[in-house]
Amino acid sequence: MMLSGRTSALAASQKPGGARISATGSSSTTSADGPTRGVLILPGLANNAADYAGLSEHLHSRGLATKVVQIGRPDWSRNAAALADMNWWKGTLKPRPAVDWYLQRVSAAMDELKQEVDGAPITMLCHSAGGWLGRVFMLEFGVTGIDRYITLGSPHAPPPPGVEGVVDQTRGILNWCQDAAPGAYHPEVKYVTIAGRKVKGVKLSQQGSWLAKFAGAGYQQVCGDAEVWGDFIVPVPSAHLEGAINVDIDDCFHSPLGTKLKFFGPWYGSDEMVDQWMHYVTDDWDSLQPGWYEEHADGSTTKSSSSSSSSGSGSGNTAGSSEAAPVGAGVPEQL
Repeated sequence: MMLSGRTSALAASQKPGGARISATGSSSTTSADGPTRGVLILPGLANNAADYAGLSEHLHSRGLATKVVQIGRPDWSRNAAALADMNWWKGTLKPRPAVDWYLQRVSAAMDELKQEVDGAPITMLCHSAGGWLGRVFMLEFGVTGIDRYITLGSPHAPPPPGVEGVVDQTRGILNWCQDAAPGAYHPEVKYVTIAGRKVKGVKLSQQGSWLAKFAGAGYQQVCGDAEVWGDFIVPVPSAHLEGAINVDIDDCFHSPLGTKLKFFGPWYGSDEMVDQWMHYVTDDWDSLQPGWYEEHADGSTTKSSSSSSSSGSGSGNTAGSSEAAPVGAGVPEQL
């Protein structure tokens, strides 16, 4: 079978730029002296702490000391204060002081979690906008006690400049993040970015389902391209960081709010999805080696036999383009 020429092997210790994998596995996270790891969940835009109750319970069941940053849905209206800043209108907005209210909540929750775990390492688990907010937090408040940073459907890359009709939804904050803390910025922190492949977008002028058109219109605003895969809100090309382990998960919806509508299906925090990325929270970092993957001309991928493959890793593909190839069976081209 013809290969596309994008076959690669990437080891976690080498800080790969994009190992797309789907895997399971876990290790003990408690000891006689208490939890051996804490997890701080950073909510995404328009979400509140209660939206992550199921995910928090799942993590607790794995023996992880888990805390959700206490955000209420009305709190997000505080962002409107940025409208008084001329940089908002110019598209050159900086995160502070616009999101200081959020960063202060993260700081308070982090202090409480550090006391609870008593010196054990902490994973920052960030959903959606919580991803770039987490990057700002680490840059402004420091990374003491934090050894892993994992994002779930977070927009990291700003839209490309000069694309007609595309407006940066963060009004410049993503550009600021990219300049101030590019890629896997903190060497003492291990970065993992996880993207969902739920819907492949299409342009409004093309044939396709209304879901594909709606998703495509959103993807266009986020990454400048409607015809990519994404989790219905955030496109895959925007959800990864240079130098991180970058993971794509099939059939994964963006938000816990969508679980109330069955046709959206499971989101990143649903039990069946958590099982695909939990090992990045719990396993020894040196064991997380994605191995070799071959991408074929028809867009399919296969995992090759290699001594560098990690235990428990499933099908996936390495980076090499802005759009990942299909990594699982049964995912429709258009939903």
